Amino acid sequence: MADFGADGLNPLRDPADRRLPRVPEPCALVIFGIGGDLSRKKLIAAIYDLANRGLLPTDFVLVGFSRADWPGGGSFEAMARKSAKDHARTVWNEEVWRRLASNSRFVEGSFDDDAAIDELVSTMADLKQSHGIEGNAAFYLSIPPTLFPDVLKQMQRTGLSDAKKAGGWRRVVVEKPFGHDLPSALELNKLVDNVFPPRDVYRIDHYLGKETVQNLLALRFANQLFEPVWNGNFVDSVQITMAEDVGIGGRAAFYQATGAARDVLQNHLLQLLALTAMEEPVEFSPEAVRIEKLKALRAISLPDDLERYAVRGQYDQGWLAGERACSFRSEEGIPEDSKTETYAAVRLGIETRRWAGVPFYMRTGKRLPKRVTEISVMFKKAPHLPFSKTDTQELGHNQLVIRVQPDEGVTLKFGSKVPGSAMEVRDVAMDFLYGEAFTESSPEAYERLILDVLVGDATLFPRSEEVEASWRVIDPLEKFWDGQEPYLYRAGEWGPKESDEMLASDGRQWRRP
Repeated sequence: MADFGADGLNPLRDPADRRLPRVPEPCALVIFGIGGDLSRKKLIAAIYDLANRGLLPTDFVLVGFSRADWPGGGSFEAMARKSAKDHARTVWNEEVWRRLASNSRFVEGSFDDDAAIDELVSTMADLKQSHGIEGNAAFYLSIPPTLFPDVLKQMQRTGLSDAKKAGGWRRVVVEKPFGHDLPSALELNKLVDNVFPPRDVYRIDHYLGKETVQNLLALRFANQLFEPVWNGNFVDSVQITMAEDVGIGGRAAFYQATGAARDVLQNHLLQLLALTAMEEPVEFSPEAVRIEKLKALRAISLPDDLERYAVRGQYDQGWLAGERACSFRSEEGIPEDSKTETYAAVRLGIETRRWAGVPFYMRTGKRLPKRVTEISVMFKKAPHLPFSKTDTQELGHNQLVIRVQPDEGVTLKFGSKVPGSAMEVRDVAMDFLYGEAFTESSPEAYERLILDVLVGDATLFPRSEEVEASWRVIDPLEKFWDGQEPYLYRAGEWGPKESDEMLASDGRQWRRP
């Protein structure tokens, strides 16, 4: 049996060994807006899954704050149980749920209600004594950004954000969107940083919690195979696609005011671009990774001809999966003359020695043929082929495709001879699938990110400078598009024809996922 030291730690274990399960110290997670869609569909289930996997401390406490106006009504415990059971990834375990439910609290009220916030403060003080959380708490703002000022001011007024006063650590989790342009992002960052130290602010982008996104770093920097050709000498272009087959659902007000570029390009896709284009960090630490991502984001250049290389579209009526789909302007809550885009595509450059001259094509859209997110690195063709043209008619570019969702994995496409007497070369694919290679299924992104917040690992969370650098890319596009009619595309198609023409003018075409 190991002889534990005076500090209670096992001297045979290396604290830097990431293979060891990371379990936070006793703490509380306070979710503002726990009755909202995000909490009911993602956060509560993620917390249950973490508990079910044994990754939460015995004295973990979940505290919810919101009005009790969730769909279906009923008690908080009934709502939380249904949310966890309906959306959990792991097998349901009644004992785990009972233990989690017994350590959960709910405070009802609105964010501008001083009495309700004071009750929350009292609840936190009681938990410090009864559950030994020692003042450790993370506050998740699962609310619209317009309500951030109300909650942050209340936390400042009551001292909820004061780690020194609490006698432990205090962290805040901010959901996207991080503003709607650069000035609003700067204002929001200033507001948050006035209440919490920058190191304790976690801006959550759930895409960065996906296993395949993290595997991109492992693929590049843990292997000698790819990094030597990961540059403009060998790469022809990079395509980053996030396609959705659904419409806007019940988010009409949000989407009408936001659009595809602000909703997806500014955060998800630019973060994927940064991870693809960044240089190797000196170590896998939050600060080192953030430094290299920020360099990549600041090196982005917009094309001179935005008319050709920045395309936005809006879905029209059509057919999708055998069902009739209405147009965007026919959606409930959308004006008949709406100019909001549901599709955006743009060509960007990265002004570094590694990527000079390599175009990065990004696109996102709703009501496209399938749901898929992928990064496709398209390599240049061999400078000389000793085969006749007829032998290589079906040979395309070598490709390395990182599939973020839904079929998480990596595909390598290369040329191979077709069996037979003739020399015919065409593309074949080698597939790596997470679901087949590993016995443990991939955790949901929110599981990973909530755990990271509780253990204090900020590697996968964009810092304020990254958010601001992203808006410096998107704002000129929004200014150029302001007042323009978006191109129409039929639901079930891969966007407007102008998007295909954008790549065709460069002698390229979109990869069909």
